Amino acid sequence: MSSKLFHKIAIYCLVLLSVGACKPSALLLKERKIDAILSEYNSDSKPGASVLVYQNDKIVFKKGYGVKELSSFEKIDPYTNFRLASVTKQFTAMSILLLAKNNKISLEDPLTKYFSSFPAYGKKIKIKHLLTHSSGLIDYEDLMPATQQKQLHDTNCLQLMYIADSLYFPAGTNYKYSNTGYAILALIVEKISGQDFAVFLKENIFKPLGMKSTLAYEQGKSIILNRAYGNSFENGLWTQTDQSLTSAVLGDGGIYTSTMEMTKWIKALWSYKLISPEMQKNAWSRKKLDNGKMIDYGYGWHVEDYKNSTHPYHDGSSMGFRNNILLFPDKKLMVIVLTNRNEGDPIIEAKKIADLYLNYDTSPQ
Repeated sequence: MSSKLFHKIAIYCLVLLSVGACKPSALLLKERKIDAILSEYNSDSKPGASVLVYQNDKIVFKKGYGVKELSSFEKIDPYTNFRLASVTKQFTAMSILLLAKNNKISLEDPLTKYFSSFPAYGKKIKIKHLLTHSSGLIDYEDLMPATQQKQLHDTNCLQLMYIADSLYFPAGTNYKYSNTGYAILALIVEKISGQDFAVFLKENIFKPLGMKSTLAYEQGKSIILNRAYGNSFENGLWTQTDQSLTSAVLGDGGIYTSTMEMTKWIKALWSYKLISPEMQKNAWSRKKLDNGKMIDYGYGWHVEDYKNSTHPYHDGSSMGFRNNILLFPDKKLMVIVLTNRNEGDPIIEAKKIADLYLNYDTSPQ
């Protein structure tokens, strides 16, 4: 082959590579498989998803499917910002752990240390119980008045606890997922730091990690760039259902971010940039109740055994959004699926994608 012909072929392949035609076959195969897994979300006119795989501190897959807003049909991309819903809890937990790291609080502190007038039924609740959903506090959503018309904020969630007269169970004796604990944790952060929770997050997590478009959304105070709006499928049609009466509560679900920004967060976690390795691994570990029973929740993370690996994960669901993040710290692997539709269960798609990178995929090639 002449050098001139070789040069032409090289240039041709470079051009094809720029559009993906010369990708290594293994990468193309994974991309096609992920496209097939997300086929339900791939549309020019329906709400969809942003998907990203982060492995060994590199983005190995990123793609948007569907549209971020029904009225404009603008496409979702890896920079589109979604409401995280309960995926927010890992950030709230980190805020508490940062205060503990700096000896400003102890996880053994009783709730009444920060709210001295809290009802007597809660006098044995500690911060660690709030973190692990073992406080027994009734979920504020179950106490909202039927006539409620204004959005609740974190402080309103605390006020609803003064209406209650009991717990689901004595603190530290059982596990029951309750958003109340995380709303109260956000208020504790405010009380100790002297900053609004959204400001604390920005100054102590988002800004140091370079998460420039990530924020705890406060209507009238903040603007979400490249925003995905939530939707629900009703009477055969997709309808925008972006905000509910509980969407303004920050501690349990108020953060907006993108799959791209989440790579900065996760890299900081598994490189122990914010807290010590011991504290971080503890946050990702199952916890023991007072009766010795182990629960599948750490500090802001669910914990599960999946195909020979014990790992943290979290899902998030609110009006118009369903999300899931799978994290395998020992394998330096993250799979995240953020969606702006109130149906489906993204953990199903996330695990199918994770299988491709955990080398457990057995489907025909």
